[in-house]
Amino acid sequence: KLSYYNEYKSYLSMMDDCDTASQLPDDELTLPRSAVNKIIKETLPHLRVANNSRELILNCCTEFVLLLSSHSNEICERKNKKTILPEHVIDALKELGFTDYVSEVQEVFSNYKTQASNRKRSSKKLDKLGVSEEELLRQQQALFAAARQQQYEIELAQHNAAIAASTSAYQAPDSRPPLLTSQLSIQSTKTDDDDDDYD
Repeated sequence: KLSYYNEYKSYLSMMDDCDTASQLPDDELTLPRSAVNKIIKETLPHLRVANNSRELILNCCTEFVLLLSSHSNEICERKNKKTILPEHVIDALKELGFTDYVSEVQEVFSNYKTQASNRKRSSKKLDKLGVSEEELLRQQQALFAAARQQQYEIELAQHNAAIAASTSAYQAPDSRPPLLTSQLSIQSTKTDDDDDDYD
């Protein structure tokens, strides 16, 4: 592993020495921070990871991807191919000494192929319906609008019922607010003797 890594580092330093007009800034050669942070959070949900540790993990992931892709490219060129295939990546993992990852990579790749074929099947089902995606989207938006209108009417009816109930209760001649009723009952129990106490 170390010899390949050293070769890769020397390759990178050689590329740095070349004056190429199309060199990318360092930010464009890194993995998205949000993706790496999500991986860290899912892998270590109960631990806090310092920012400098996150940065180190990001750099290590980027270096790993660059190393693996450059070695996959070499294998692709050795086999006189112009496109890097999954088999080239798996061979690169084996040659770099990462054989522990091969079974996991193959499993993820088979899952990806299954999902891709399911997507193709579902798109064929849409084709069999004879309805375009634009028409389906229009129908979906119409259904959403109808549901929103129905929900609005329900809420409006509930609001109007609540207002009608509160105004009819307030306008009834015998009904008084509870506070006023209790105050009247207290005042009616007072006697003339109670008034003398405050003189």
